[in-house]
Amino acid sequence: MKKSLKEMNIFAAQIRKAALRAMNAFHGGHVGGSMSMSDLMAALYGEVMKVDPKNPQWEDRDWLVVSKGHCGPAVYGTLALMGYFPEDELDTLNKEGTRLPSHCDRNRTPGIDMTTGSLGQGVSAAVGIAWGMQYQKKPNYVYTILGDGECDEGQVWEAALFAATKKLGHLIGFVDYNKKQLDGYTKDICDLGDLRQKFEDFGWHSQEVDGHDIPAIVAAIEEAKKVADKPSMIVLNTIKGKDCCFADTFYNHFVRFPEEDYEAAIKELDAKIAKLESEG
Repeated sequence: MKKSLKEMNIFAAQIRKAALRAMNAFHGGHVGGSMSMSDLMAALYGEVMKVDPKNPQWEDRDWLVVSKGHCGPAVYGTLALMGYFPEDELDTLNKEGTRLPSHCDRNRTPGIDMTTGSLGQGVSAAVGIAWGMQYQKKPNYVYTILGDGECDEGQVWEAALFAATKKLGHLIGFVDYNKKQLDGYTKDICDLGDLRQKFEDFGWHSQEVDGHDIPAIVAAIEEAKKVADKPSMIVLNTIKGKDCCFADTFYNHFVRFPEEDYEAAIKELDAKIAKLESEG
């Protein structure tokens, strides 16, 4: 069922809460990137993607390949809220016997379409899946999410060239452009320049939008679907650690945090949800 804008904004806040809950069980995790991609996850699962939580392997579903697989907590939080598995399982992140390892694993977690985590490789898998769908003349869309630091990897650009060559019109990618990677700003470590222009130069239909504006994300996806003869990339300008009070630090890629920081973050998100619920 499609969600209203109010419901999607609440959904995004709930995804952040759920991701933090999972990471709290481990007293740490990839907080920064999980928070920055939560609005995108709300847009995809609240409005855009064709999925069935009761039948994760449904042949007609849209596929999602999260190439930045270390941000699995945001994915797990979304899937739990959608009903792919009980929310209590979020408390088992990285624990023995869990179905929720630190990086996305299709063999362990219901709703994960592709195992990822080795940066640069997930987008190649997404390209292969989209090519296979096209070869079989299937209408499924394949979505993939990359980190901006991940775009330092040469394999990303090999995949980009191949996807454009094969005119994969049902492949839509996103770069979570939060301007940071593990140990600094992307511009200082390996300057990416104009990412939107780069993907355009590699033969993609490219757009750039506010990655925390859910209607803008949905509109960009709708625009991408109008282009049938080339893959699409949507560069999302985001804030690493968005809406997490204790992640408002420079080094917020992987964060260790005590219980009191977690409780403060949840309190802040609960206040945001209450405010959204009170609005007309």
